[in-house]
Formats: sequence, C-alpha cells, structure tokens
Amino acid sequence: MGALLVPSWRSFPHCFNEELKMAATIKSTPGVEDVNVTFEDQQKINKFARSTNRMAELNKEIEAKKKSLQNLEDASDDLLMFDDDSLLIPYQIGDVFISHTQEESQEMLEAAKEALKQEVKELDERVSTIQQLLLDLKVQLYAKFGTNINLEADES
Repeated sequence: MGALLVPSWRSFPHCFNEELKMAATIKSTPGVEDVNVTFEDQQKINKFARSTNRMAELNKEIEAKKKSLQNLEDASDDLLMFDDDSLLIPYQIGDVFISHTQEESQEMLEAAKEALKQEVKELDERVSTIQQLLLDLKVQLYAKFGTNINLEADES
C-alpha cells in the first residue's frame, strides 16, 4: 500500500491567510465597518462561554440538590407520622441500610437537610458571582462590538 500524501499548508498559503483574516474579524451588516477581534477580546469571549456553561452546570446541580432536599423533607414528615417510638427505622447510608430509633433517624434527617441547605446556599453564591462576571463581560464586549456580537442565551 502506498503512502498517503497530504499537502502542506505552505502549498496553499493564500487560503490560510484569508481564513486567518476572516477568523480575526467579526463580520457586520453592510454599511457598518468591520471590527477587529484582538487576542484579549477572544479571551473575554471564551471566558464568557466557559462561565455560561459553568453556570448552567451549577443550576442543574442546584436543582438536583433541591430535589434531594425535598425528598428528605418528605421522609422527615412521614417519620413524624409514626406513633410507635420503639420502632426501628432503616436509614440508608451509601449502599447500606442501618436501623435506628425514630428519634435518631429524625436527627440524621435534620442534619442531612441542613448540610444540603448549606450546599445549595454555597452553589447559589457561586452562581451569583458568575452572573456578575457575565454582566461585566457583556458590558465590555457589547461596548466594543455592539450589535455585531450576540451574547444572549438561546431559548431552545
């Protein structure tokens, strides 16, 4: 079998120069001058994209934790309905169920709920920090690029 020959980029320097010029410019509507994208601008755009993705991940994590918190609250409410205090309640820790008294189970549920509430609070603070960063980046990028750049989330 013969060797595969791949032409070097030097064989087509005119093509790559045009692509580089196009990659460094945000095209605008006719009649409006093109705006050059500097390395710093590209870094800001990339930071905006990464931060937007991170915020979406954090929001999903918050929703999952809120669902777990609701499940713990439901379990706690169900536990309060039991009349017999001597009844042992199975409490899942990892993959194992351990039997505890109703009072011990209630205390464990309360501790788990408080831990989850704290985690949700910390995640909310991180989301707020990211939202502030995104607002700052939007102001900077819209100031330079105006309507030539779209930083709004797609509603799909």
